[in-house]
Formats: sequence, structure tokens, C-alpha cells
Amino acid sequence: MVSHANSDRNPAPEVPSASLLDGLRALTRVLMPVAAGGAIVRRPRMMLLSQKAGLDKRAVRTMQHLRDRYGPGPVQVRMPWRRFTFLLEPDQVHRVLNESPEPFSPSTREKRGALGHFQPEGVLISSPEERTVRRPFNEQVLQPQRRPHEHGQRMHEVVAEEMNALLDHARLSGTLDWPVFATAWHRMVRRVVLGDTARRDHAVTDDLLRLRKDANWSFLKPARTRRRQRFLERLADYVERAEPGSLAQMVARTPGPEGTAKHHQIPQWLFAFDAAAWATYRALALLATHDGHAGTAREEVEAAGAGADFPYLRACILESLRLWPTTPAILRDTTQATTWAGGMLPAGASIIVFAPYFHRDHARISRAHRFTPDLWLRARTDEDWPLVPFSGGPAMCPGRNVVLHTAGAALAQLVSAEEFTLVDPPLSPRRALPGGISPFHLRFRLSGP
Repeated sequence: MVSHANSDRNPAPEVPSASLLDGLRALTRVLMPVAAGGAIVRRPRMMLLSQKAGLDKRAVRTMQHLRDRYGPGPVQVRMPWRRFTFLLEPDQVHRVLNESPEPFSPSTREKRGALGHFQPEGVLISSPEERTVRRPFNEQVLQPQRRPHEHGQRMHEVVAEEMNALLDHARLSGTLDWPVFATAWHRMVRRVVLGDTARRDHAVTDDLLRLRKDANWSFLKPARTRRRQRFLERLADYVERAEPGSLAQMVARTPGPEGTAKHHQIPQWLFAFDAAAWATYRALALLATHDGHAGTAREEVEAAGAGADFPYLRACILESLRLWPTTPAILRDTTQATTWAGGMLPAGASIIVFAPYFHRDHARISRAHRFTPDLWLRARTDEDWPLVPFSGGPAMCPGRNVVLHTAGAALAQLVSAEEFTLVDPPLSPRRALPGGISPFHLRFRLSGP
């Protein structure tokens, strides 16, 4: 990062701006579909509409057009209320992620407006001073460098119990749909995060869902302070119980300096597990329609011991996240002026990494629209085209290993116990995979192991 002071007489040129027409295209084809689909809670009807209309592919094409017209970028899109800066090349993405949180802060204006509805003291929207205590606390509890987590064996047991209960229910009708899967998933997550007594505590996740729906509107909707307080107090109660094997127990026993706001970090973990549900369910759809990969997954499960980490199934989930990112727009705000090849960005600039563009650009990835889990089984470097399902750099999601461990265990339990046939909508290994697919509308037929 290079920052330069300039005299009023000879100011540094700014990063180029898109034309009015290209700016409108970027707004309507890239940003608006993300907002309409629900940035914090997905709207099932809008996701189905986006899938049928091919809006995700159109957004990627729009980003490719910006690159073709304006070169390597970055490029600014000026709106009356905000200026957005789109990154177009991998080195720009690596720079922004590796130089977070300073001078590229994850605590953006948009995030503060949205996440403040349910995690006002969460690490993602913390000041630099607060972040210095909250980020290390999150890492101590979630153990991103440890694989599996200290509680990995207990997590595996919980996953097996809940997925077996799910299968028992699904076998009665011979089908598996999203409502059945989501109910089992949330029971599993509540037990992993809060403890076994939270299994039937639908109220805690219902409160979070209501608050997250408000968060879709960011600053435009007043905060439900009473509901938020009730939700946070319920989380504090679980931390006080510190049930063995839960993340709440880890929160209780992990020291936190003043300002850590320990139980205020939990909402983000529950939020992340929601996105993991979509990724896991979509990964099941990919395995159900790609026989060779399904066979490899079953062989891994059969060969592994109890509590295994299942590297291939982790790769399948990561590939699901590459194909259909659950966080399509990674946001940063500049905390000071920064200099780029094309010019200068002032402090307070909004930077956008549009993940689908980097994940699905066929000009850079040979099998961009195919199911290719092997992408995740080889060593990767910063020179690679950026694949960022959990962001990257110092601000990378600290819960990625917990999420991948539990999601991989859930997928292992399902594929080893049953043969799934995707009923609707159809996917085929002989065709390019769609740019977007709604998990809420996937349905499977069970036909036995």
C-alpha cells in the first residue's frame, strides 16, 4: 500500500470511473440482485426468480464487460449516495484481503447498518481498538488453525445423531426437501454452538431470523431493541450454563479482556452456519448428479474412522461455495487514501470484491462452470485466481474450520446412508452448471444405500 499527500495545485488522479450507462448496468445487474435476494437473509422467491432469469450469469458478464472496457481496474461506479469501487484483477483482491483491517476495513458502512440489528458488538463491525481484543477471542474459541476443533469429536457425534434423525423422517415419505433439512440442521447447530438443551429452543433461532430479516434493510429499518436484548440475554444464559462440548462452554472458559463482549460474538457464528446449510444442501445436489464424485465420497467415508475430517467432502462443500457463493459481495472501506496503478482512492471509499465474477470467470478458470472439487485438494498460492468462499487474509472467517468440519460430517452421514436422486430442479454433469440455484427449491428422492 502506498499513500501520497498531494498539493491542492496538483492533486493525484482518482481511480477511473465507469460511464453513466456502465454504472447503471453495474448497479442494476450486479448490486441490486444481491440486495433484492437478501444480503443477510435470503428471500426464497427472489432466489428462484434470479435462478430462472439467469441473473447471476448476467452479473458475471457485466463484470467481464467492465474489465474488457476499463482494463485491469479498479473502476469506480458513482451513485448519488455512494461511490463503489469494483476490483477486476486477482492481485487487487489479494492486496485488499491481505491488508485488512488497515487500510481496508471490514467494518463498512453497509455492514454496520445491517449487522447492528443483531450483533452490535460483533467483531465484524468493531472499531480498530475493539477488534484488537475481539478478533483474538474469536480465534481462541473457534480455533481456525486447528483441524479438527478441540470439540471436533463431540461435534461429529451431534451431527451423526441429528442427520440420522433427519434420515428417519425423510424415509417415511421417501423424499428430502428443504424444510425438513433446515429443521434438522438448526437443531444440530444449536447443540454444537449452545449445547444439548438448546436442541428444541426454536425461539432463539426464530429471534435471530427476525432480526436478520430486519438487517436486510440495514439503516432503513429501526432496530428491534427489545427483541435483540432478549436474544442476547438468551445467549448469555447458555454461556453461563457452559454445557460440555459446546462452543458456549469455550466462550465461558476463554478469558476475554474488557471490551470483548464475549456472548455478542455468538450471533455471527449462528449466522455463518445458516450459509453452511445452503452450501451443504447444494453439495448434496452436486454429488447426487455426479456419480463418479459420489462414489469417491462414499469411499472416503468408508475408509475413514470415527470423527474423521473428510478432506474430499470438505472440498465438495468448498466447490459448492465456489459455484454459488453464499457471500457474493465482500466489502471493505478504505481508512486512508490508497494508491493504485490507475490512480488514487480517498479514505472512506467502498471496495467490492464480487465473488461470482472471480469464481466463475471462464477466461481464467478452465472448468469454471463444472463441479471440480479437485481445485481444493491442491496447494494454492496468492498467484492463483482468487477463490474466496471464506474471504481471506487477516480478516478471514475464523469459523471456517468449525463450519467445514460439521458440514463435511453432515454430508458424510447422508451420502453413506442413502442414495439420493435430485428431483427438482435438474442438474447435469453434461451441461454447464447454472449461475445460481436456490437451495430452498431443491428436492431429493431417497432410494436406499
